[in-house]
Amino acid sequence: MKDPAGMKASLGKEVNRIVILVAVSVAVCLALRSIWPLVAGLSLYIIWSTRQLFALYAWLVREEHTEPPDSVGLWGEFYTRLEHLFQKERRAQDNLQSIIVRAQQSVNALEDVVVLIDQHGYLEYWNHAAGRHLGFRADKDLGQPLTNLIRHPRFTDYLTQGDFREPLEIPSPVDDNRILQLRITEFGVGDQLILARDVTRIHHLEQMRKDFVANVSHELKTPLTVLKGYLETLLDTVPEEQTRLRRALTQMDAQSQRMEALVQDLLLLSRLENTEADNLQQAVAVHGMLQRMRESALALAPEKQQTIELDVPENARLIANPAELESAFGNLIVNAVKYTPAHGVIRIHWWQDADGAHLSVRDNGIGIDPAHIPRLTERFYRPDNSRVTQTGGTGLGLAIVKHVMIRHNGKLEIKSELGSGSNFTCHFPASRLVSKPTALASG
Repeated sequence: MKDPAGMKASLGKEVNRIVILVAVSVAVCLALRSIWPLVAGLSLYIIWSTRQLFALYAWLVREEHTEPPDSVGLWGEFYTRLEHLFQKERRAQDNLQSIIVRAQQSVNALEDVVVLIDQHGYLEYWNHAAGRHLGFRADKDLGQPLTNLIRHPRFTDYLTQGDFREPLEIPSPVDDNRILQLRITEFGVGDQLILARDVTRIHHLEQMRKDFVANVSHELKTPLTVLKGYLETLLDTVPEEQTRLRRALTQMDAQSQRMEALVQDLLLLSRLENTEADNLQQAVAVHGMLQRMRESALALAPEKQQTIELDVPENARLIANPAELESAFGNLIVNAVKYTPAHGVIRIHWWQDADGAHLSVRDNGIGIDPAHIPRLTERFYRPDNSRVTQTGGTGLGLAIVKHVMIRHNGKLEIKSELGSGSNFTCHFPASRLVSKPTALASG
């Protein structure tokens, strides 16, 4: 492309042509003593310029690219500059198209599913993997609502709720034996990017682990019962004088009781993981349940002389499975008793608000390093093994609490600092309230 100096030179030449044309026309007019030569000259220039304008328009509206019209002067310069701009634009479009093609080829080469939907939930794009795992067809599914093609109820609820912090696992629409894990990311103005991967193998391995734990726990239950029964019989029959034997039997009995508690927790956790939430749910009187738990907790370690405060309205009621709820609340309260030193204070607080019902168990015990909090609900995870050894815990209590909360559409929140105690809060949705909120409070 020419520089601005060249453009100025062409403009100057065009002005000179106009000046010469006017001068010659004026000279002829003076010689003939008539104005018509000037009118004729200017008319010819206007006609020529109009023809150039029409030629420019005809060139611009052509669908196929052709060479620009031949011209001289300022119009020739104008055509040349437009041609250069068009060539630059075409190169940019070619580069952009090449990038788009390469991006599509890359996405299509992925084994994971990639789907784009607009703000109204209509399909805009998907890769080849989506066709294999979701059954999308380009000839009829483009522009269709996504929920018309993936009809699983859990996916519909997941998409409607709009909370995409956790992935969703559902069977593939084209093969019930394949398990897909979906993640949704929002971008733009309501547009959504859906990524899905085949986790069938991981799902099967997890199921094998669950089945193994459940089967082993069940198989251990019978021999442990027999062993525990014989130990109790021996403790009742061995004379007091045989102190060494009684000490050994007492330690064996204590370890068998700990093993029995571990097996029971494993069986409970396996049931919570492997079964759907049952319909044996009723309006649970929370105050009475927590009152009984408070009395049991005080009897658990009377030598500590702990204070357990109960702040629960007498009319507090929750739609829940009573046995599962008691297991979750019991684990939180027992943990607080175990990890709170002598003369410590434990506060059990229940409140309801617009978000639902909440139970917090707060203590002023030894606390937990915040770095361990994300993993506390993992089975057998122990921030400090010595503490578990001293308290006799199984390492499954918080895992049980987490799964009970999941089955009750709730969540467990943990806050703690070393030396400042811990606060475990169970949040239940408003749909599980028996009545309207009785109090507005904060945990």
